[in-house]
Amino acid sequence: MTAPDTDEKYMMLALELAEKARGKVEPNPMVGAVLIKNGEIIGKGYHQIFGGAHAEIHAINEGGENCKGSTLYISMEPCAHYGKTAPCVDAIIKAGITKVIIPIIDPNPVTSGKGMQKLKEAGIEVRLGVMESQAKKLNAPFFKLMQTGLPYIIVKWAMSLDGKIATHGGDSRWITSEESRAYVHKIRGWMDGIVVGINTVIRDDPLLTCRLKGGRNPRRIIVDGNAILPLSSRLIKTISECEIIVAVTMNAPQERIERLKQVGCKIIQTKDISGRVDLHDFFRYLGEMKLTNILVEGGSRIITSMIEGHLADKIIVFIAPVIIGGEGALPPVLGKGVDMMCRAVKLREISIKRFLNDTAIEGVPEYGFYA
Repeated sequence: MTAPDTDEKYMMLALELAEKARGKVEPNPMVGAVLIKNGEIIGKGYHQIFGGAHAEIHAINEGGENCKGSTLYISMEPCAHYGKTAPCVDAIIKAGITKVIIPIIDPNPVTSGKGMQKLKEAGIEVRLGVMESQAKKLNAPFFKLMQTGLPYIIVKWAMSLDGKIATHGGDSRWITSEESRAYVHKIRGWMDGIVVGINTVIRDDPLLTCRLKGGRNPRRIIVDGNAILPLSSRLIKTISECEIIVAVTMNAPQERIERLKQVGCKIIQTKDISGRVDLHDFFRYLGEMKLTNILVEGGSRIITSMIEGHLADKIIVFIAPVIIGGEGALPPVLGKGVDMMCRAVKLREISIKRFLNDTAIEGVPEYGFYA
């Protein structure tokens, strides 16, 4: 019988392996697996790409004939259904593995609990709950999509020490350092979609791509209630490189919508809230498209809507050691605001990173999804 600390050591390795797949397997979960026999690792692997072999298959292939009588540590319940691949529980049973350690049950209703049940019916010992909270946190976006039908939403902005995201003239390039921006591009490479408002597009004419070597480009998503996205924008000029989704209201002029469709944009139409896109409606559509991770980069109007609407699951703020000043310079969050400090949005699970002279603060709003 393995000791609890040994179980945690090998499960931590499985979680570290799973993390390697971030941005590569969505809408599937990130999963890692480790095979142990006589106190030694005989095989390990992770789900490397959507549609490819699952983690336990990689580990079993590496373990070969040694798998018989071994213990499998896997960061999520093995699947018991046919999807892009065959059921992994069948491979586990066939390999002669005698014990399986699992932190969490797969929240996907197609397989939830069925994998564990099938293993037990085959006489395999199953232990559930080792490092459960860490495993749920790793795959919080997958859990949210499965349990709510909505994507996991990260809201990010960069600001000066005095809380401005642009000068009074609208200039925002660049508040933070190259190191900070490189980290943002890394985050973009993990995302299924990146969202900005139409005002940001008109002001900055961004590309919204991941500029890191080997990084994937997220879908570029524009919240544009009246369908005024300029055809001359860099987004439209590079539409062949990466999909563009435009969210408009039901009352947007049809001729403008058709114009965007003709150049290749995918259109999402939502309810009209005073001429603006209904963000709750909008994110529901993205969830139906199986987009798991969404990064919202601004500007102020959409950031404010995300905060006021309690839509953000994580917030990342980059703070640069500069002072912009000016009454007309934009802060990241507008709106009415709270009337008392006790009603201010509070963040938990705080982490702080340094990039040259910049500081990045990450946190989960108290109302955010937590698996």
